[in-house]
Amino acid sequence: MIYETLIGVDALRGLLTAGSDVLVLDCEFELSAPDKGAEIYARGHIPGARYAHLDNDLASPPDGSNGRHPLPAPVALAAWLRAQGLRRDQQVVAYDSSGGAWAARAWWLLRWLGHAPVAVLDGGKPAWVAAGLPLETGPTPRTASGDFEVGETLVPAPVTAAEVLGQIGADTSQVLDARDPSRFAGTPNPLDPVAGHIPGARNRFFRDNLGPDGRFRDPGSLAAEFSALLDDAPAILQCGSGVTACHNALAMAVAGLPAGRLYPGSWSEWIADPARPVATGDVT
Repeated sequence: MIYETLIGVDALRGLLTAGSDVLVLDCEFELSAPDKGAEIYARGHIPGARYAHLDNDLASPPDGSNGRHPLPAPVALAAWLRAQGLRRDQQVVAYDSSGGAWAARAWWLLRWLGHAPVAVLDGGKPAWVAAGLPLETGPTPRTASGDFEVGETLVPAPVTAAEVLGQIGADTSQVLDARDPSRFAGTPNPLDPVAGHIPGARNRFFRDNLGPDGRFRDPGSLAAEFSALLDDAPAILQCGSGVTACHNALAMAVAGLPAGRLYPGSWSEWIADPARPVATGDVT
């Protein structure tokens, strides 16, 4: 069986117990402490998992105008994945301890490079631990390089800031902002030098995709809520830096909805140019 959106703890345990060909990526990260994810990984991770650092592995360096987490160059990301042992058609499972906030970025990137069998562990490491399953410590031993190569993309082409600007007031698409409601409304915070949101955007906080247990909500509920926000318009997905927007992309895939287009630069790129308009206030 191939997993392309979510995989449960029992299913992953079954794959690992059976010795199936699976690459597990630990995507632990904290925005306020970029090195902490690697420390958490070293203290305990799913056996065999390899660490994926959001800044270093799942993004390229920012230049001050392209957002905090620009997309990595495809050739560089493919080389890093090969170094982790990724092979063509190998099942990949990404996880974190933040409801999939960071793991969804890995999911989207792999699909961007044309790799279909990639899923996020539903419930993440907390669900694994709650099931009484073991963790291992320290670094994962080096592995033989894989043969993965960039293929035909499985996601719609990302959008640029110019494209987002051009759709304002045109009713050609609907921007969905994955940030929390206070940041969207314009409450000052350390992450946003300029507070507010893209004019015409609606707020879909990524954590609303999860239930109280930290797992994704059922497809029907997700479909109804996203459909109400989109009103049949194609989605443009953004957040602070193009990361948690991928969580909304994953939720839409779980719901069986047409895929939205990611705005990778997101709010951190948008506000780098003071000529771009900013709105404030609560909009759902």
